[in-house]
Amino acid sequence: SGVAWNESHHCRLLAGLVPDQFQMCRRNLEVMHSIVRAARQTKSVCQKTFADMRWNCSSIQRAPSFGPDLLKGTRESAFVYALAAAAVTHSIAQACTSGELPLCSCGSIPSEVPGPDFRWGGCGDNLHYGLQLGSAFADSPVKSSKLGTQALKAMNLHNNAVGRQVLSDSLDTKCKCHGVSGSCSVKTCWKGLSNLGEIASDLKSKYLAAIKVTHRLVGPRKQLIPKEMDVRPVKEMDLVYLINSPDYCMPNLHLGSLGTQDRQCNKTSVGSDSCNLMCCGRGYNTYTEEVVERCHCKYHWCCYVVCKKCRRKVERYVCK
Repeated sequence: SGVAWNESHHCRLLAGLVPDQFQMCRRNLEVMHSIVRAARQTKSVCQKTFADMRWNCSSIQRAPSFGPDLLKGTRESAFVYALAAAAVTHSIAQACTSGELPLCSCGSIPSEVPGPDFRWGGCGDNLHYGLQLGSAFADSPVKSSKLGTQALKAMNLHNNAVGRQVLSDSLDTKCKCHGVSGSCSVKTCWKGLSNLGEIASDLKSKYLAAIKVTHRLVGPRKQLIPKEMDVRPVKEMDLVYLINSPDYCMPNLHLGSLGTQDRQCNKTSVGSDSCNLMCCGRGYNTYTEEVVERCHCKYHWCCYVVCKKCRRKVERYVCK
């Protein structure tokens, strides 16, 4: 992240690039800041989105060296591929808007007629440019990989496309008010993308409803079709996976499971972060911890806030 990205030999610093990505890096050095930012965001957003689940996306820290949980066509790899594909497109689209990239600028003015109370203006996210470069960068490792089966390639390309489609569907009208004393007599509007956390939340819902598929000849070509006969056909907005995931309760390096020992759980929850589900019925230990936080804050004219420090005890519940 500290690299200037102003000389083509910098492309050699990134581990794991396939030849097509390396060439794209050399031709589009100025885009690499956005791609590095997207990789960082994918890691942090994935871990935040799954913090309350047994699989908490911690294995993504090893990228680009993925473990079995993200290499073998699991439901988890479906989510990570979709999120990463969305993130790189999102990052490039917004870099155009902020003026970081010399070869693109604001998104085009929408063709729809503005309403009577607003006008098109501002600087919309350049989704078109983001999709163009983002899909080339995200899909090339899958297309060029010698590893994995044709089924795995088809799965990863499908899930990449789902991530980009969820992002594209989030493009919405955002507005800013103008007028005397905030009267909003005039509104300037543009098309902007949702933040990556919201995209991840939508993809998590798709992860929970993902369809197990097989890669089979249908007519002249192979397609991803549901493994179970009574499941509806795969739609272009469904996440798909090939193999069942472990339950992630116990450590198993062969399966890519780190287990949930020492994970914090919520004693009062009935959801996935509950102590019963998170600890897989093994029970939990209770710890008391003292936390120091700001309190009794007072605003002083002008212009600073003075707070005291308060100590309080909190109980933590940790899986056995």
